[in-house]
Amino acid sequence: MIEIKLLEEFISGTYTEEYQYKAFLPNPINEKWFWQDSEINMLLEEANRTLGEINAFSILIPNIDLFIKMHITKEANTSSKIEGTKTEMDEAIMKEEEITPERRDDWKEVHQYIEAMNGSIKLLNELPLSNRLIRETHKILLQTVRGENKMPGDFRISQNWIGGSSLASAKFIPPNYRYIDELMGDVERFIHNESNNVPHLIKIAILHYQFETIHPFLDGNGRVGRLLITLYLVGQGILNKPALYLSDYLERNRDEYYSHLTAIREKNQIIPWIKFFLKGIISTATNAKETFIKIIQLQKDMEVKLHSFGTKSEKINTILNSFYDTPILSVKDIVIITGIADKTTRNMLELMLEEGLIKEMTGYGRNKLFIFEKYFNLFK
Repeated sequence: MIEIKLLEEFISGTYTEEYQYKAFLPNPINEKWFWQDSEINMLLEEANRTLGEINAFSILIPNIDLFIKMHITKEANTSSKIEGTKTEMDEAIMKEEEITPERRDDWKEVHQYIEAMNGSIKLLNELPLSNRLIRETHKILLQTVRGENKMPGDFRISQNWIGGSSLASAKFIPPNYRYIDELMGDVERFIHNESNNVPHLIKIAILHYQFETIHPFLDGNGRVGRLLITLYLVGQGILNKPALYLSDYLERNRDEYYSHLTAIREKNQIIPWIKFFLKGIISTATNAKETFIKIIQLQKDMEVKLHSFGTKSEKINTILNSFYDTPILSVKDIVIITGIADKTTRNMLELMLEEGLIKEMTGYGRNKLFIFEKYFNLFK
């Protein structure tokens, strides 16, 4: 039987004695949570309102999936940056062969994140958000040279730690592996427990904390935990499209993010974390809405510009649409995407350069790359 519990009285867990170290064992979270802090109610109302606005824009904007692709690329880049990758946003859009060799491993990490997000969103059509889906997401994420020895797609069967070079110097030691199945089973039950009447945004805030505390994988826990937020919102129908990603907010407030997670484990202070999380939803949703407004205005401005090209406007519009999908392209890319002949493509690009629609970004005589900078900058 599920008890009714007050978040102000949240007890995060205890420590277990292991061989030469202590590991943190979180308490189960599948409870009927409520709270007395009225600020949470205000933040919850505001967060739900801003998410509703994003849904409205996702219906209004034509070809919304083109712009979602850029949101996903930004999320992949930012979430990976939290974990230490050095890939910049323009590099994330380029092809692997256009990246300098010493930066390709980081590029691959970012693109595996994109694959993991797209793959898991697709899987939501076949599976509920579950441990099976979480493991499948992890399997895709770690299909790189760096991750191949980190048990992709499987919960760990050894001890891991956070911070420090060993268990002796670790900042935090998650639960021993023998508790993982039980703890992740509790997480799955909490996800699907509709009888506890916990609002979705409160639930995913608690879920994210618990997942990061369990740290069920040998590697990739931070990235999967952040993916889990979007997967939950889409899976529960709160978002029509995967258009909201918290990694940018968490990266900008990285110290506070980690401090809140630590304060729950050490001091049972989950209320400040939930407020921080809801503020992140509000901030991120507001920024996403503003980006959508700017995209709509940019499209209108481009439509006006296109009229000045006369009979060439149709081909230029076709080329411009390919830049909405991928804002950095070569002549070869455009020819493949649009089917427009090489010579015609080059002529159209020259006209677009003259009118300031695009810019050439390499300075090379050959192998040029063109950027739709006004669009690209909306996602920086």
